[in-house]
Amino acid sequence: MERRWTILAVCCLSLFLVGLDTTIVNVGLPAIGAGLGLGTRGLEWTVDAYTLAFAGLLVSSGALADRFGRRRVFRLGLVVFGAASAVCALAPDAAVLVAARVAQGVGASMLSPVALAIVVNVMTDARERARAIGVWAAVFGVSMAAGPLVGGALVAAAGWRSLFWINVPVVAAALVLTAVFVPESRAERPRRLDAPGQALLALVASGAVAVLIEGPRVGWASPAALTGYGVVAVAAVALGRVETRRDEPLIDPRLFRRPSFAAAVAGAVAVFAALGATLLLNTLYLQHARGLSPLATGLVTLPMALAATVCAPLSGVLTGRHGPRPPLLLAGGLLTAGALPLTLLGDRTDVRLIALAYLLIGAGFGFANAPITDTAVGGLPRARAGVAGGITSMARQLGSAVGVAIAGGLVAGAAPARLAEATRPGWALVAGCGLLVLVVAVVSSLDGRKRDPVDGSARQPSRRAQAV
Repeated sequence: MERRWTILAVCCLSLFLVGLDTTIVNVGLPAIGAGLGLGTRGLEWTVDAYTLAFAGLLVSSGALADRFGRRRVFRLGLVVFGAASAVCALAPDAAVLVAARVAQGVGASMLSPVALAIVVNVMTDARERARAIGVWAAVFGVSMAAGPLVGGALVAAAGWRSLFWINVPVVAAALVLTAVFVPESRAERPRRLDAPGQALLALVASGAVAVLIEGPRVGWASPAALTGYGVVAVAAVALGRVETRRDEPLIDPRLFRRPSFAAAVAGAVAVFAALGATLLLNTLYLQHARGLSPLATGLVTLPMALAATVCAPLSGVLTGRHGPRPPLLLAGGLLTAGALPLTLLGDRTDVRLIALAYLLIGAGFGFANAPITDTAVGGLPRARAGVAGGITSMARQLGSAVGVAIAGGLVAGAAPARLAEATRPGWALVAGCGLLVLVVAVVSSLDGRKRDPVDGSARQPSRRAQAV
């Protein structure tokens, strides 16, 4: 029992780095620009390079871990992530920094879904696994929500390079702990590699994220954007045709015929679209419209991180005892309740009211992650845990990119005096995501799945369904 929770702690340690690195750099962008002489485009790619590599390789990394060994891939991811972090910290110019951020994303793609697969395979009891996933989701959510606060403190104390140096000792500790405590595991019957599927999926994921990132800058109806839409659409169609014709596809399209799995993916997109939009709007509004420092901005966001920390483990307990619907209903209601008051945001809105809204949003985010993750991996054989974790992780990254792209487009070009008003449709988007989570709560239990008392996987009514 104690060893299983120690393994969970090791996985969560590395997972914290992955989530933190998704948001921590944002608050240090002005300092990075001043230090390396970067303009707006260079700074945007400092963030986007990580996201593109991370999103494009998540499912492939999970599949490789299922086949070659989850601990092996996990350790490789730690080494790549740690080495890339050191290069980022030492980067003399923009080209080196962006290239190292790509490498960080590659390493991170080997950590997030693989960590979840390790946890799922160690925690064989369904209720224990739900609680563990609650902790896992709490760490990931808190790491993203805490990014602005931690980043602001580090930049103020030690400069922007500390944003990357902080990863190196943590990675070293995680490598030692992984070697001591984490057992090797892999799929009992390794599936054949699906190179065409992996290549097409990476193109679809990274292409979609790239279009969302670049759309506000180049224009949604520009030739470049239209070309991007076409490439992503063709690649998606090709992926569907390739995967339906393979005996052992990387992503079996039949997965999405299951209402609970499809709902989990949609819920992951909605929740992280809300989080991405919240963090961007918060940073722009508080720093540009209200004139707060990066550290003060992080402090205002602190209630969101604290609420996510408290509510995510509770969500895991609720999911284990009562299924995904109760925590998802709470998540959707809290997200909506937190975002609606901000649709009336003004230049002089009381910061205490803003902090309260962030508290509700953070609570909603905390309640959402565990049931979404458990729904995605709970209905599949444990041998497919890496792929299932990769799909939901990719959905999170896509959702975050959607939220940032839409929110960024809404406030683009707004003067500080009009920024509060410009953010209002963005907060309406966050509220809409909360309503979508309420829909996911209804759909999540439509499968009528029965948990296996031994491994917690869903019992399927037919041999064909088991093959999924």
